[in-house]
Amino acid sequence: MESFGTRLHAALDERGPLCVGIDPHSQLLAHWGLDDDLVGLEKFSRTVVEALAGRIAALKPQSAFFERHGARGIAVLESVVRDARAAGALVILDVKRGDIGSTMAAYAKAYLEPGSPLAVDAVTVSPYLGFGSLSPIIDTAAAHGGGVFVLALTSNPEGPQVQHAITTEGVTVAQTMVDAVAELNAGAVPLGSFGVVVGATIGETAHDISGLNGPILVPGLGTQGGRPEDLRRIFGAATAGVVPSYSREVLSHGPSVTGLRDAADRALEACRAAL
Repeated sequence: MESFGTRLHAALDERGPLCVGIDPHSQLLAHWGLDDDLVGLEKFSRTVVEALAGRIAALKPQSAFFERHGARGIAVLESVVRDARAAGALVILDVKRGDIGSTMAAYAKAYLEPGSPLAVDAVTVSPYLGFGSLSPIIDTAAAHGGGVFVLALTSNPEGPQVQHAITTEGVTVAQTMVDAVAELNAGAVPLGSFGVVVGATIGETAHDISGLNGPILVPGLGTQGGRPEDLRRIFGAATAGVVPSYSREVLSHGPSVTGLRDAADRALEACRAAL
């Protein structure tokens, strides 16, 4: 299989720089006129896949909103992953896993090993048990053409307490994570398979992402306050790997398939113009 970086580069080139989250939380289900149950979950998810999987570069299901419905919710997630990939979208599973040893290896097999019911193109992970704790999932991704997005600079207000802390080397914890990911991508063409998550609302932080040579997943656009014009300001010369991610700004236009597509088209054009 081609590397995730190669597949993502091609998808961004062909379909444009846009990822849309699939976040079936109770408020959105109610907004769509759906009950907060398994039927509502399945209707919501299938509609988003039908509307967007054949048109945009990536879809990003948030695993927690499926897990809360138990085994049957996970079964819906499996179908979302399968159908979205069959329609040509890359699937980035937002799970933010972080653990050590055999447990991290089990997560790697669940999400990045071919043949798994939940095998996706890439996952999000938390490195705050130490970057080395990610080795099992990084190794599995490298072996099977998968991708990994490492949390680096998140836009939640609690994030800077850890991410902006200064290490003994005199750089921030976040910069240490960015630099470690950049080492994994050294020499990769056209794009490395290992990326970072950087929120669209972080503002000016003086972190250097220019040498990443990998994708940058950028949540927080739209309803959360991030604007497309922030992308160039935050990422500068690194915009080639930016994957802008919208959720409510697009999802709130359902359950109409046309409404979802029109909202995604508007978001895509705004991001294209900004990048």
